[in-house]
Amino acid sequence: TEYHLGLLKAKLAKYRAQLLEPSKSSAAKGEGFDVMKSGDARVALIGFPSVGKSTFLSLMTSTASEAASYEFTTLTCIPGVIEYKGANIQLLDLPGIIEGAAQGKGRGRQVIAVARTADVVIMMLDATKGEVQRALLEKELESVGIRLNKNKPNIYFKPKKGGGISFNSTVTLTQCSEKLVQLILHEYKIFNAEVLFREDCSPDEFIDVIVGNRVYMPCLYVYNKIDQISMEEVDRLARRPHSVVISCGMKLNLDYLLEKLWEYLALTCIYTKKRGQRPDFTDAIILRKGASVEHVCHRIHRSLASQFKYALVWGTSTKYSPQRVGLTHMMEHEDVIQIVKK
Repeated sequence: TEYHLGLLKAKLAKYRAQLLEPSKSSAAKGEGFDVMKSGDARVALIGFPSVGKSTFLSLMTSTASEAASYEFTTLTCIPGVIEYKGANIQLLDLPGIIEGAAQGKGRGRQVIAVARTADVVIMMLDATKGEVQRALLEKELESVGIRLNKNKPNIYFKPKKGGGISFNSTVTLTQCSEKLVQLILHEYKIFNAEVLFREDCSPDEFIDVIVGNRVYMPCLYVYNKIDQISMEEVDRLARRPHSVVISCGMKLNLDYLLEKLWEYLALTCIYTKKRGQRPDFTDAIILRKGASVEHVCHRIHRSLASQFKYALVWGTSTKYSPQRVGLTHMMEHEDVIQIVKK
């Protein structure tokens, strides 16, 4: 029965993908509303109509997004910029998603396409009817290949020219077996491949790896309108993982939301310093977490890495300050760097 279930899962995933692809002979394309990427990171606001996405955008940024007491006030994507800790974070206010958005209802397709390009998704939920909305939105995003708050499955998968399927695992598998993996691969017409499981994954996660167009992104669940529910309920919502409670109307808890957002974006600020002068703390270089000295060089100028001799780094990433480092040294938040050229 397990094999049968696995096979059905593979078939389901395949048919869903066919359903989501728009018909080839579709009429003239509607206006897509992707906005040019600007700033250091981009955050998408998604949620049902009238949960306070536009009000939130108007509060956090200097952009005014129209908000009214009827649904679908926002019809296109409205960008705004939050300036926080020296970084410019682009915030996108998207139209509301309704049930069946993945099939294209209420321009849901374009909305979700924009959400795929973001670094973090903020899911706006109405605290008065939060649970239902959260489950529905997760289902919509799941069906178009967006995985929220999950890591990529640690499976090595490589299609080959010949030699059948070689299957290996470094851990004991409780959810998958070799036979099941073969069946799923046959369903996708893959007969020669190398598969290595480095962690115990479910068949669904394995299918994600084969299909390969999945996006894994962090998501913050933001419960708005908490001024309309009881304190006990607010407390219960606030203790859930990845959740923040706010009220846009009464401007409650917005600063904490910004802190959480910064944590989820995982950005690092790096300051530069000229020889014999004090570091310039006004203008930071914003990079992703896990950036090396080489990334910093490319950010300053692309020819700098080739002329690089060594760098001096002050901060938490070094054993002592200043430390002489090479191109591969990993930078941490608020480090100061001085680059010496050949």
